[in-house]
Amino acid sequence: MSKSFVLHSAFRPSGDQPEAIRRLEEGLEDGLAHQTLLGVTGSGKTFTIANVIADLQRPTMVLAPNKTLAAQLYGEMKEFFPENAVEYFVSYYDYYQPEAYVPSSDTFIEKDASVNEHIEQMRLSATKALLERRDVVVVASVSAIYGLGDPDLYLKMMLHLTVGMLIDQRAILRRLAELQYTRNDQAFQRGTFRVRGEVIDVFPAESDDIALRIELFDEEVERLSLFDPLTGHVEGTVPRYTIYPKTHYVTPRERIVQAMEEIKLELAERRKVLLANNKLLEEQRLTQRTQFDLEMMNELGYCSGIENYSRFLSGRGPGEPPPTLFDYLPADGLLVIDESHVTVPQIGGMYRGDRARKETLVEYGFRLPSALDNRPMKFEEFEALAPQTIYVSATPGAYELDKSGGEVVDQVVRPTGLLDPIIEVRPVATQVDDLLSEIRLRTAINERVLVTTLTKRMAEDLTEYLEEHGERVRYLHSDIDTVERMEIIRDLRLGEFDVLVGINLLREGLDMPEVSLVAILDADKEGFLRF
Repeated sequence: MSKSFVLHSAFRPSGDQPEAIRRLEEGLEDGLAHQTLLGVTGSGKTFTIANVIADLQRPTMVLAPNKTLAAQLYGEMKEFFPENAVEYFVSYYDYYQPEAYVPSSDTFIEKDASVNEHIEQMRLSATKALLERRDVVVVASVSAIYGLGDPDLYLKMMLHLTVGMLIDQRAILRRLAELQYTRNDQAFQRGTFRVRGEVIDVFPAESDDIALRIELFDEEVERLSLFDPLTGHVEGTVPRYTIYPKTHYVTPRERIVQAMEEIKLELAERRKVLLANNKLLEEQRLTQRTQFDLEMMNELGYCSGIENYSRFLSGRGPGEPPPTLFDYLPADGLLVIDESHVTVPQIGGMYRGDRARKETLVEYGFRLPSALDNRPMKFEEFEALAPQTIYVSATPGAYELDKSGGEVVDQVVRPTGLLDPIIEVRPVATQVDDLLSEIRLRTAINERVLVTTLTKRMAEDLTEYLEEHGERVRYLHSDIDTVERMEIIRDLRLGEFDVLVGINLLREGLDMPEVSLVAILDADKEGFLRF
């Protein structure tokens, strides 16, 4: 069910915004493939883009360079479009160690990962929205270019239920198992179902707080109702409901059987090559690992590391790009690349890093050559797939300017009329004591401070020093997961503490108006992510 985009805002476009909106819309309607919005920090580029989306009524994907900025953009878009589907699609790993082999020390590192359940639910919700409606804004990180389940297979696997349809309980339970839902009559949680007599309760994988109750009378669906899984309160009844698979990687049984035959053929070919090159250990290793995976797929329908066989499961040829989130975006969709000077180089770098690791695994018999096709998109594939694109940046790179071919829309005058902050350079010798006195001046008038240091150790030591001197200080580092990072930034804005110390805090586009001082320690030194 699609609605129209309705923009909610207490403000009207002002400054350079009205002209920027007009020019971007004209360019899109004239069919321009690439445009650049060059806007200074604080000029309201997100509001400009929201106006373009609302005026043109097109499904949109916003690509951000990291999870933190994606979360902020998601929050802003949610405020602008509360009646529409604003979705969040980032990597669902809190921790991810890909499988790898180090030949020099003969060390094999098993894949190890920790999946964030809440973000997995949001990813499933994003693809569901793209398939069902047009009033969608998906805010994604660069993980959108990684392989995802094939949308055609995903659609084929859906379970459609309507009131009055004839289907017996065993058939419904069998279909739910095919969608990778598990039965759990005790703990009712996302991606599970429970059975009580002729009533089946299903907690959809993409849902946050609504579950489905299927009431049967003999072999007929008598009632479909939505209820709160926590309280059991029935929210209402529906005439029909579609249950989506629990994961993007679900595959019909006939496709798995076909894929297994193709895997066996490739294994036989690869074994010949390895034996011809006198690689006996590699041949034995590959045969053992692949046979185990095939047995698991035959019994369960999936195996650990099934993504390495994605080429066969999606039915694509050697070297073809994997299905990604872009395959779910409608043909007339709009792509907005935020902070494009950072995001665009990331897209190109993803493929090369992944390829180097996988080639080693293939060479030493840990994976079949087809595993090389389980990869992010190449940059050229991304360019070919990308719909009409707007690059948004305060400092666009040469690539964006070249692609836009002079179609650069300037947004220099801020709606607030604010000027750029004053930059002061002070001596390093007294920087910590100097910082402490500046922090006290700011906290006295209820303002906040950001401090960026060169190393993790330095950030820890500085945090400890400031705490000893009575300051309310927190420390942001790489071990903190995505959701907690946003909570720390929110707490800083709410005044739970006054000083935030970190290494790479000066990320593009972070919106913290309460911060009136940014201190860059050892500013004369270069470091990782500091130029």
